Amino acid sequence: MEFKNILLEEKEGIAYVTLNRPKALNALNTEVLSELDSAFRYIDKTEDIRTVIVTGSGRAFIAGADIAQMSALDGTEGRDMTIQGQKVMELIENINKPVIAAVNGFALGGGCELAMACDVRFASEKAKFGQPEVNLGIIPGYGGTQRLPRLVGKGMAKYLIYSAELISAQEAKEIGLVQKVVPAEELMAEAEKFARTIMAKAPVAIKMAKVAINNGMNLDLNSGVAYEAEAYTSTFVSSDRVEGMRAFVEKREAQFKGK
Repeated sequence: MEFKNILLEEKEGIAYVTLNRPKALNALNTEVLSELDSAFRYIDKTEDIRTVIVTGSGRAFIAGADIAQMSALDGTEGRDMTIQGQKVMELIENINKPVIAAVNGFALGGGCELAMACDVRFASEKAKFGQPEVNLGIIPGYGGTQRLPRLVGKGMAKYLIYSAELISAQEAKEIGLVQKVVPAEELMAEAEKFARTIMAKAPVAIKMAKVAINNGMNLDLNSGVAYEAEAYTSTFVSSDRVEGMRAFVEKREAQFKGK
């Protein structure tokens, strides 16, 4: 698929989604959001794609929403754009494949929110994170007020959102927003290495682990554990489970089929 503002490439089971508006620091406007929606819907239904890596071209991952476009909107139009963005983040978060954010530079506002919608975040040492919306008289609108406290805790989320402070990749790792920080020149290689690690595991198990974690986070502990039991059962009746356990007993590498 070809797009105006993003690049979509497929290689050896990995889909690479690259935000490609470097002159605008890959800012999210309604057109970019629409293209992301189309790209991730395609990825979700394409069986040959096993994992996804999202990154940005130039010196930014995504520097935020497109303020030039937003400044011309009225209240109803602003709400519509926010809901559009929220739906895209929800799609990214819940597709049936793992999504890795390879954060190469600025991940601010909507960029930080998109990174948080991914399953795992790898960051270049040069990356910066933040939710600076209050500087513009608004609040995070693409899920930032909800995902950030779930990742870093309520107090730290309020600190970052209230202050609009930008933090380094290392600081982001220390508070749990980022899982791994690497030199800039190693970022994509490390993201690809992790993608291949995931792809070596049982596809059904990876899919159901994602479902159980994402849905369980919205439940109380007892309900979450009950949901886990159902997800577990889905893996136990799979051919992958039979192969995985047989391979373990026979002391060989498992050959998973994703069934």
